Amino acid sequence: MPPTLRCASVIPSSSCTKHLCRAAAQSSRPFSTTPRHDQRATRARRALFRWLGSQGENFRNPLNGSTNYMGAYNREGQLKRVVESELFKARAREDKGQEPAKPEEAGKDDKNKTLPEETTRDRIPFPLNRNFVSQPVLSEELREEIWQRIMKGGKSVREVSADLKVEMSRVGAVVRLKEVEKEWKRILTFDVKGKPLARPYAQAVMSMLPKTPYDSESVVAHESINDLPVHASTGQQIFHPTSESRHFTRADAAKVFSKNLLPADDRIPHPELVIQHRERVVEELTIEQRQERALMRAEAADKITAAKAAKAAKKEAAIQKIDTGRWEFRFTPINSDDIGKDGRGHKGVGWRYGVPLYDRSRGQVKIPTSVE
Repeated sequence: MPPTLRCASVIPSSSCTKHLCRAAAQSSRPFSTTPRHDQRATRARRALFRWLGSQGENFRNPLNGSTNYMGAYNREGQLKRVVESELFKARAREDKGQEPAKPEEAGKDDKNKTLPEETTRDRIPFPLNRNFVSQPVLSEELREEIWQRIMKGGKSVREVSADLKVEMSRVGAVVRLKEVEKEWKRILTFDVKGKPLARPYAQAVMSMLPKTPYDSESVVAHESINDLPVHASTGQQIFHPTSESRHFTRADAAKVFSKNLLPADDRIPHPELVIQHRERVVEELTIEQRQERALMRAEAADKITAAKAAKAAKKEAAIQKIDTGRWEFRFTPINSDDIGKDGRGHKGVGWRYGVPLYDRSRGQVKIPTSVE
């Protein structure tokens, strides 16, 4: 729309009439040939299309068997590790006196070539945040192996965690999610209205993330499995004086923080690994001796587990159950002497509901009468 003209800009005299002003305002002549803002090829718009033609093309057609993060590409849209590999090969040829290879577009998607192994630099999704690195996830084969060893093989979570180098909490989560997945598969098989699995979505996500593969011959460590959990009692700094001649151990340090705190060797997820390392390095035992001790420890652990299971079964058998079809009533026999002398015994009935306070009652002595 052409700009509106005022009377003073057309006829700088006092004889300007309304008719001339109206005619000047209705003039269709544009005073500027500059295109509108949305029609301009701005610097940001040119940079956008330049990025779409270089780096953005890699995200439109992602690589197979590799992550596809922005930090792995240079400004020309080439994989940094591929460019470095080509330069290294060219320098090796020059050192050997061979003719250099024909120049090719390094870093482009070449399905006939094997991509170099990824490094930490290739797992940076955000180039401006170099401290954020994408961590690998468990592959589908590794998750299936974890489920097979626990549900089919009958191994414990601790054993599978030590064998496959996966944290115990993650092993338990994998087993639970695998059970949900297999239950959905069973429902989908026998019921048409079952919940379908989002397999295409899962495959698309897994193809873009770094994965920890499963190898039956050599185990690839997924994460550190023996990190010491931080206890609430160890959050404070304590300066504990002790003599230099005293042998101050981790058990003594645990007692300084709290009387009921276990030492670090007993609080770690896998204390058996520390024992095996001590037997191999400090005591220098042979393989046969270490295997014999490990077998003895496994038998002792099995006995403790069996005793706990028998105790739980005995406690469950003592409960009288009456099923009415809609509800199941449970009756447990009790002993009135379990409440103790003060009536606050934890074995008594209703101990978890507490005991009323008598602070506001008359005759209650609130001042301590003795110091112990």
